Amino acid sequence: MLYWLSELFNIHLLGYITIRAGFSFFIALFFTLYLMPRFIKWAQKTSSVQPINEWAPQRHQGKAKTPTMGGIVFIFSTIVASLFTIKFTNIYAVGAVITLVLFAFIGFQDDYAKIKKSQNLAGLKARTKLLFQTLFAFSIALSLYLISDFNTQLYVPFVKNPIVDMKLFAVIFWTIVIIASSNAVNLTDGLDGLATVPSIAALVSFSIIIYITGNVTISSYLLMPNINIGEVAIVSSALIGALTGFLWYNCHPAEVFMGDSGSLTIGAFLGYLAIISKNEILLLLIGSIFVIETLSVILQVGSYKLRKKRVFLMAPIHHHFEMKQWAENKIIVRFWIISMLSNIIALITLKIR
Repeated sequence: MLYWLSELFNIHLLGYITIRAGFSFFIALFFTLYLMPRFIKWAQKTSSVQPINEWAPQRHQGKAKTPTMGGIVFIFSTIVASLFTIKFTNIYAVGAVITLVLFAFIGFQDDYAKIKKSQNLAGLKARTKLLFQTLFAFSIALSLYLISDFNTQLYVPFVKNPIVDMKLFAVIFWTIVIIASSNAVNLTDGLDGLATVPSIAALVSFSIIIYITGNVTISSYLLMPNINIGEVAIVSSALIGALTGFLWYNCHPAEVFMGDSGSLTIGAFLGYLAIISKNEILLLLIGSIFVIETLSVILQVGSYKLRKKRVFLMAPIHHHFEMKQWAENKIIVRFWIISMLSNIIALITLKIR
């Protein structure tokens, strides 16, 4: 809409991506701040609250009456802000919005099932959830592959040139990236604000990278691929704004949880950003906290199956520190610090090639 206005009334200022990204940030922020308290009241009235896993640390039982599914609010705000500000002729920006819609659908179905049955493990069956994730991720990956000017080369940090052209295998690789990223953020969302700030940090990094990738001059200077994806930074900025508004209510002690509606969607969106910016490998550093949480679960399950011994007191790893009697705030803030540091390092790698 804003881009259309810039064309209709010849308002050059609204044509700039940075200006529209700023608008999208504040539109999503204010929408979230306005809608979230109303959603919380509605959730409390209808008992749309978070069922707590019986295996979770005892301190979590006090959160049983906290409203969940807040992700629906900030994802909705992100989509509305994006539709107001993006250029609809840019297929990558439209693809970003579609990614949000598809994975929010999966998350909503999972959250709704948990709320309806009042059990944390009573959401969508693992196979059903994975089937939907695979179907949607594959559709997104295949759509990118079919775009004529989108290359299938694989880039790695510190190397000037792509190391290999994945060709058709890229579709499978991208599908795995989106699914893995989606589930990684979902595993991390276990403490108040724990997944929110690392998500914001990752989105800020990708927004910068995407803007650079879409800019001919800067991408050439930094020896990065040039792809017409700058508009996606506007969608990313909207999600940053929406998550900032959500954090107002999600910080400890949380008044609302994002639920799978938010975590699955954020993860899939980060995977999408990594793919279109050709930074699938750098995603491991940008999303370091999500990677650590996922690895802790893999190590725990693998060790128990092979050796009948546990590596951690409980997995994901944030529960391990809870079992060691760390204060919840201490765990959260330390994880935030690690996330911010890893994102700073990730941005530094853009210059070292």
